Amino acid sequence: MLVLILMAFFFLLIFYRDNKYYTPPPYGEAGVIRLRETDLDRKNPVFLIDGWLLTDARVRDKPTYIGEFSNLQRTDPTVCPHGRARYRITLSYDGAERVVSVDFPQLYSEYEIWLDGKKLAEGTGSGRITFLLTAGDHVLAVETFSKLGYYSGIYFPPALGTAETLFRVDGIRTFAHALAFLIPLALAVFTLFLWRTGGRTARWFSVLCCCYSLYMARYFVLLLSYFGSVPFIQYWFLIQSLAMYGLCFCIVSLTALASGTACGRAWRWGRVLLLGYPAVLTALGLLIPVLPWAVFVHGRLADLYYVVTFFAAALFSTRGVTARSWESRYTLAGCTVFGAGLLANLYFSNRFEPIRFFWQFEWCALLLVLLFGAMMVARSRRILKENDVLTNHLEEQVKERTEEVTQLLNERKAFFSDMAHDLKAPVFATQSFIEAIRRSGVGVDTELRNYLDQAEAKQWEMARRLQGLSTINELDRIDGERVRVSVREMLSEIYAAHSGEAEVRSVHLIVEPPKQDAFLTAQPEKLNILFENLIYNALKATPGDGSITISAHVEGGILRMTVEDTGCGIPKEELPLVFRRFYVGERNRQTGTGLGLYIVRGIVSELGGTIEVYSTVGKGTKFVMEFPLRD
Repeated sequence: MLVLILMAFFFLLIFYRDNKYYTPPPYGEAGVIRLRETDLDRKNPVFLIDGWLLTDARVRDKPTYIGEFSNLQRTDPTVCPHGRARYRITLSYDGAERVVSVDFPQLYSEYEIWLDGKKLAEGTGSGRITFLLTAGDHVLAVETFSKLGYYSGIYFPPALGTAETLFRVDGIRTFAHALAFLIPLALAVFTLFLWRTGGRTARWFSVLCCCYSLYMARYFVLLLSYFGSVPFIQYWFLIQSLAMYGLCFCIVSLTALASGTACGRAWRWGRVLLLGYPAVLTALGLLIPVLPWAVFVHGRLADLYYVVTFFAAALFSTRGVTARSWESRYTLAGCTVFGAGLLANLYFSNRFEPIRFFWQFEWCALLLVLLFGAMMVARSRRILKENDVLTNHLEEQVKERTEEVTQLLNERKAFFSDMAHDLKAPVFATQSFIEAIRRSGVGVDTELRNYLDQAEAKQWEMARRLQGLSTINELDRIDGERVRVSVREMLSEIYAAHSGEAEVRSVHLIVEPPKQDAFLTAQPEKLNILFENLIYNALKATPGDGSITISAHVEGGILRMTVEDTGCGIPKEELPLVFRRFYVGERNRQTGTGLGLYIVRGIVSELGGTIEVYSTVGKGTKFVMEFPLRD
């Protein structure tokens, strides 16, 4: 109700303050309008509304006022609405000479403008003439000719005034229409970013904005006609009408979506009807030159379409209130504005035309765009708030789960450490008992010896696994921060640590540092474990007088390190398995734990690197590691 009262107050305000039909005298009468010099000094132009004499195929010098009839049919649906017409009025001026202009807006017909028997302008669309107004009588005549379109003759009152007055009024009008054209377009562009997340609501709002901008483009199309002919200007009323039909349909669609009834069967059929209706209206518009009654029917059916869409929007808004939709307050306000626009359109028909700004229905449409724009902003804020709540909740859940996983991992480490420690004693005690039985030889026959061999093998397997668990636990305890490690210094330390053992085995240990030092960000203890495992495996596989070469070089921001030996090599079928946990090759069944290379690959992966193995039986094995360098 408050919205309706405010709209009524606003309409009354613009009716009295921005209405060509509510301006002070002079008024024309019987073909004459009397002007004084003071009339030209007002801030508003003099609008030539009354006192015109109309001559066409049916009447001669019929008194009329501009805006009384939208076409030459003049309420008789059996008469052709188009043809030739002549409007004439005498400007009786009493005052000093003044240069004045007369502006003829929205002449959808072809026209010629005459003053005192001299043709001053011609064209299609809008027109303007400028002349020296001297004391005395001057006959102003406008001849129009139309064959197409909804309008014919002069329907919008001309304005007479000085160039300064018309320029001031035109400037305000242009600025207002530019805002009304650009703001919805900006909202439509903004809404494009919500098309994926905003769903159908965002899409319909974007179409709503585009329809209103297209409707308001009428002003600029007619403005261009001042400077020359504009194609299809006589059919622009169809584009303008389709834009308004689209706007009404978008309003209904938005209210249906807000109420949650957009998926109902009734709405699907209603949507077909509301989309098909404008097609019928467009066909009637095109048939106006052929069927005289088409212009009359077109106007009535267009009004009916507005009424139907209003009631449809009101119905959906009421359902939204019943369903307690948070968007219902916006849709209710929108329906109130929609209804106020319809009532104003009917009540002020032929009684109102804006001087500077918009028609009442255009004001209502702009307010509807802003209302639904506010709804989209509120909707986006609501979605963002919900997303923030979900994100915060998710972060809390992730934090809780991380703490739980960390605690579980620590407990697992402690469990395996304790288990490995506790099982060592019984495992080695059992091994001792087996050896004691073997040494005593009492009652040990062939069958029992086989059982002892099997038990000893299983015992050794268990001891090997326990040793592996101990190794993994020791690795997990390394939790210091990563530091910047020089590759040259690291290779020097590796050589110092392992050259003695290699010398004892008569194996040549060769270290080839990079030409230019490089740096890794790592935990030095884990790097030591990595190379210890690789060198230990190489020493076991390499016979006397063999060699182990550790080299490093930098290429394209990548550090490539290799550990190559001249040992016995690894069979081809075992190569894909060497990095598996607890995998032991045939040659190492009695001594290997199956964890060395598994640990090596894990450390390389921690550093963001890769490791590959190449081997030929009888010639040797080569491990190639690549690491991304850190500055």
